Amino acid sequence: MAMTHILKQRVGRAVGAGLLAVAIAIMALVSPTPAVAEEGRLRIAEQYGVVYLLLNVARDQQLIEKHGKAAGVDIKVDWVKLSGGAAVNDALLSGGVDIAAAGVGPLLTIWDRTHGRQNVKGVASLGNFPYYLVSNNPAVKTIADFTDKDRIAVPAVGVSVQSRVLQLASAKQWGNDQYAKLDAISVAVPHPDATAAIISGGTEISAHFGNPPFQDQELAENPKAHIVLNSYDVLGGPASSTVLFATEKFRNDSPKTYRAFLQALQEAATYVTAHPQEAADTYIRVTGAKLDRDFLIKVITNPDVKFTLQPNNTLGLAKFMHQIGAIKNAPVSWRDYFFEDPAIGEGS
Repeated sequence: MAMTHILKQRVGRAVGAGLLAVAIAIMALVSPTPAVAEEGRLRIAEQYGVVYLLLNVARDQQLIEKHGKAAGVDIKVDWVKLSGGAAVNDALLSGGVDIAAAGVGPLLTIWDRTHGRQNVKGVASLGNFPYYLVSNNPAVKTIADFTDKDRIAVPAVGVSVQSRVLQLASAKQWGNDQYAKLDAISVAVPHPDATAAIISGGTEISAHFGNPPFQDQELAENPKAHIVLNSYDVLGGPASSTVLFATEKFRNDSPKTYRAFLQALQEAATYVTAHPQEAADTYIRVTGAKLDRDFLIKVITNPDVKFTLQPNNTLGLAKFMHQIGAIKNAPVSWRDYFFEDPAIGEGS
């Protein structure tokens, strides 16, 4: 009973994240964004997990401000912590933030929704990360073993990259007309709270499609926890799971700020790759995570993880989303939904 009460409190905080997005939208209406964006102002919406490590490093070392000054611009950076692609997309469209950080699924959704209008596109990848669907139910070996009694925690049902990958896996398992089969037992819960539920057991949540380090914590701290699905297997190899995106207006109106942001990301990627131990310290310091340092270093140095700005293996998911009608516009290339920039290289 105590654990159920705690879980309800945690789910309540998930609702709070949604209310925060609404508050941002209201503030944007009260104080509308100027017709021309102010060069030197940057508001970034981030979420939870090691997948946002490049942002953590850029923030800790004030790399955006550093590259802005080199370009003659004093950049004021504000950080907003949200949970789930839906909340992040709402914040971006409301004018509450300039750069959004979320999964490829939310990017494709908002790209399609704003096509020919705000023209939201990807700015860069935050790296390649395998996402694990972890269950503490011994009876669940594959997604075919889930029943109506199970509950799968995802950041945002039907929108997050985890939910989209689960839909793709379902389509492969049962056919395209059954792609949303597991949406019915999916629930939106922030990663930290879903992780606590998987580790403790005894709640209605029996599976969590998360990201590092949460998925790694579950596997390490609950002997019943096991991997049911690996996103790399579903997508056919290493893939960019989490990306950054912005409106065309922001990119055009604040070119120096936009450039400084990309330069800061590239410096952060180089730093994390070369100094994983120090990067682990940064993550703990910036996020306040109560994680063992050596454990976190193993997560960061996982051979399947690569910190790069280049988008990788995103087009397959994009075409699937169009095939099932989740997006109306048919992408031909990854360049359709990413801004072209030498900093992000040749993607896929």
